[in-house]
Amino acid sequence: MEMRDKKKIVIVGAGPGGLAAAMILAHRGYEVTVVEKDGRVGGRTSSIEKNGYRFDKGPTFLHQKYILDEIFAETGRKSEDYLDFVKLDPMTRLSWGDKTLTTTPNQEEMAAAIEQQFPGDAEGFRRFMKDHATKLEAITPCLQQPYHQLKAYLNKEMVRVLPYVATTKSVVDVLDDYFDDDRLKLAFTFQAKYLGMSPWECPGLFSILSYTEYQYGIYHTQGGIAAIPCAMAKASEEEGARIRLNAPVREVTFEQRRATGVILEDGEVLAADEVIINADYAYAMTRMMNGHNRDEAELRKKKYSCSTFMIHLGLDQLYPDEPHHHVIFADDYRKNVEEIGGEETISQDMSIYVRNSSITDPTVAPEGKSQLYILVPTINTRHEPDWETLKQGYRDQVLTRIEERTGMKDLRQHIVEEIIHTPQTWRDEGNIFLGATFNLAHTFDQMLYFRPHNRMKDFEHLYLVGGGTHPGSGLPTIFESGRITANLISEEDG
Repeated sequence: MEMRDKKKIVIVGAGPGGLAAAMILAHRGYEVTVVEKDGRVGGRTSSIEKNGYRFDKGPTFLHQKYILDEIFAETGRKSEDYLDFVKLDPMTRLSWGDKTLTTTPNQEEMAAAIEQQFPGDAEGFRRFMKDHATKLEAITPCLQQPYHQLKAYLNKEMVRVLPYVATTKSVVDVLDDYFDDDRLKLAFTFQAKYLGMSPWECPGLFSILSYTEYQYGIYHTQGGIAAIPCAMAKASEEEGARIRLNAPVREVTFEQRRATGVILEDGEVLAADEVIINADYAYAMTRMMNGHNRDEAELRKKKYSCSTFMIHLGLDQLYPDEPHHHVIFADDYRKNVEEIGGEETISQDMSIYVRNSSITDPTVAPEGKSQLYILVPTINTRHEPDWETLKQGYRDQVLTRIEERTGMKDLRQHIVEEIIHTPQTWRDEGNIFLGATFNLAHTFDQMLYFRPHNRMKDFEHLYLVGGGTHPGSGLPTIFESGRITANLISEEDG
């Protein structure tokens, strides 16, 4: 592409999807401008800093690292030149009242740990890994292509994957074929929470999530996972992209149904040949479409993920014997996820995820101190729970459960900094529709062709990236959405 006919691309939002598209398109010679409402890049994958403590706002580890590696490789770079990766082994401690299982990407060690805690089930684990290697190989090409036309279902890759996609089985149903103990099944189904869904409702296709963890491992990046979008922004700028922070977009500009650029909140107009939206999907569709906004009541009819109640704690000491990742399951996990999916009841018997990354990463807290990231999956804001009133009491319940079920018996005595995010915070400060932190649910009728398309239907020169489009939410799939959209634009230009 010659300099004189460089196409202008404006990307709304510097989240991981927008930055993946920016990296690739700037490398291919497009004139790319990313406009971000906040003062830092990352969106839900950014960080919060407070008195020397640095907290990740959203994702807390990277799985399917190879997808991020491929995005960097597309621009002639190596991800490890920009990021300090630590492969976690052990990965996660899983706790049920009377039983604990520590997971590892070492498959022989994992089989032995399963056999010790759940006698007779190690063989099921080996079978699961063997079968899912075949399943992932079949599925991957289908997650890498767009679905803006129904004929996408007719290609040869799709024919191979149909048995996995066109099944009424849930993730739990799939696991029934491999394991007898219900608790052990949860070790391979709780990953459905990355999609904000119940494993009893999440399509069986997504049993590949736990497979990728055990096959390829999970990674921390020193400085926190928010270091990833910072690295992507740096690579984008090296390729000539311009990233403008504190530049909120009021709306997209159109000529009929053709996107022509954006207007910033301060009235500045940025013209563009192509516009890519990396804002929360339903928020953008109801607020930013300038004469083409969709009715909020119509979008509320779609199915959405859960939300999260989160506590960031800065501590005056380190808990060296606590694991990097710990999942404490509700006593009645199925009831817990049904309450969350029902969107009305805030579970009192909650499941809790605790990340103690300071045992791996000394950079996220002042010397000799540490920080904790505590996440409780909970209902979204569809039925307007009054979190301002409930927040303090719920926080106390969560901390009591952590003190009872971990080695952190004196946790409250060591808190020096605290930040709480409720579903209302996500909705009002994060501009996330219904506070649904994992975006649209991944139900069968909201996947592939039936999910909002990467090239927006009924519009010209308007594209989507992020968790609200294909392939879906979760960091690796969001990177993939950026790559798909970049490829669609490039293919249009031959």
